[in-house]
Amino acid sequence: MISAHNVALAYGKRVIFKDVNIKFIPGNCYGLIGANGAGKSTFLKILAGELEGDRGEISVGPGERIAMLRQNHFAFDEETVFNTVMMGHEQLYKVLAEREAIYAKGEFTEADGIRSGELEAEFAEMNGYEAESEAAVLLNGLGIPEALRHKKVKELEGGEKVRVLLAQALFGNPDVLLLDEPTNHLDLKSIAWLEEFLAQFQNTVIVVSHDRHFLNQVCTHVADIDFGKITVYVGNYDFWYEASQLTLKQKQEENRKVTEKASELKEFIQRFSSNASKARQATSRKKLLEKLTIEEMPVSSRKYPFVVFKPERACGDVILEIKDLCKTVDGVKVLDNFTLTINKGDKIAFVGGDSQTKTTLFQILAGELEADSGSFRWGVTVTTAYFPKDNSRYFGEELTLIDWLRQFAPGEGESFARGFLGRMLFSGDEATKKATVLSGGEKVRCMLARMMLTGANALIFDEPTNHLDLESITALNNGLIAYPEVILFASHDHKFLSTVASRIVEFLPGGFIDRTMTFDEYLESTEVAAMREKLCPGHAGLVL
Repeated sequence: MISAHNVALAYGKRVIFKDVNIKFIPGNCYGLIGANGAGKSTFLKILAGELEGDRGEISVGPGERIAMLRQNHFAFDEETVFNTVMMGHEQLYKVLAEREAIYAKGEFTEADGIRSGELEAEFAEMNGYEAESEAAVLLNGLGIPEALRHKKVKELEGGEKVRVLLAQALFGNPDVLLLDEPTNHLDLKSIAWLEEFLAQFQNTVIVVSHDRHFLNQVCTHVADIDFGKITVYVGNYDFWYEASQLTLKQKQEENRKVTEKASELKEFIQRFSSNASKARQATSRKKLLEKLTIEEMPVSSRKYPFVVFKPERACGDVILEIKDLCKTVDGVKVLDNFTLTINKGDKIAFVGGDSQTKTTLFQILAGELEADSGSFRWGVTVTTAYFPKDNSRYFGEELTLIDWLRQFAPGEGESFARGFLGRMLFSGDEATKKATVLSGGEKVRCMLARMMLTGANALIFDEPTNHLDLESITALNNGLIAYPEVILFASHDHKFLSTVASRIVEFLPGGFIDRTMTFDEYLESTEVAAMREKLCPGHAGLVL
């Protein structure tokens, strides 16, 4: 068990949280959520002892070990993959290293014999004889093949490093497991394995993630950082969302009723306070009015942008016809005779393959790149709007956000731009900041605003949830569910895929699969699995 007692932290005048008192119980998995900048990763570091709060203390059960997914991807560059995982249990690794050093000696003294006996006892007590097999199971589950396990970490690619560090955190059955964005760089198979691992894990887990599906699968509780405090809810992320929205609506409704009642009382008092026959009633109502209290609504750090795409007209019967598209990028053929017909109302998720394949296809369809051969034709009624994965070219000029947005709304004035930006969470002085200094998430919100202004009836999105917080992802997700026309998109967000897509196109080395069904149906389809095996024998499974 791990608990916080009166923990507080502030940066200058900005209070992150104050007087936090919370216990995290073994057997539970807590999803730590909150708006960007709310202090999620900071609180994990305080729990891990890597950072001190302004006051308060963290208590851990006697002899209990904390493991944390490390974000420094270069800390173990000179170690082998296998050793890096084993180093997740620091005491076990020290015993192992000393034990091996003694056995490597040319001459074995009596003192060495005594010490080796002590080390063997410690080693056994920490389950050391099963350590290598446990490390191998973890690496295998996370998709690190045996061929890489004796290489140095610096020889691995970025995504592989993250998986090794995750295996390190999971190693050795820690009493408290702290995970900050553990699904980053994992494919669906590895995420499913991690979900199952955490479901079987008997100790305490505290996890920060922007993956709503993952939080729903693994969390027994949600710890919400908001209003300068941390509140624990029983249930997963969806349960927390519904419960928090219901609580907010109830408070707003109660305040509305009190406000209306106060207005009625004030009106009666004003009309009849000078009327002798009504004086007693007016006095009675004054007393009632004094007793009425409107609950002050605390200001939440969590804000949802207003994301609504309204097509100016419906699509006709012909949407898009793609025929034999081919494209080679940097010597690699990413599209090979790709043919597809998009139908009215399609919401197509493009999955699998290299991300370059999907990005290249979208760039060609958006008119930003030419195919080497083949053709495509949009219907005459179709207008498109495109969200590129790399949006940097849109933010190179020293423009205020007001002027930046007005580029895409000819004829509209400053008040229109301010109103539109306000709905995308750029209010007041935020609307006058320079476009060149925006964060990744702010740029995404600006790009969404630009797309909303087009009135397009066919939307193309290349990884739109990158850089967004949970609130903005939820707002975008709901906006696309409600959108009545055509959507072509790629995403790593499972819930986004499962709630938006009505058709799935998966790229494989031997071709592609096209099925009209939801994403979850696609994952469960035995027919799809057979087609995947036929197109690419031994293929490990779907990669987003």
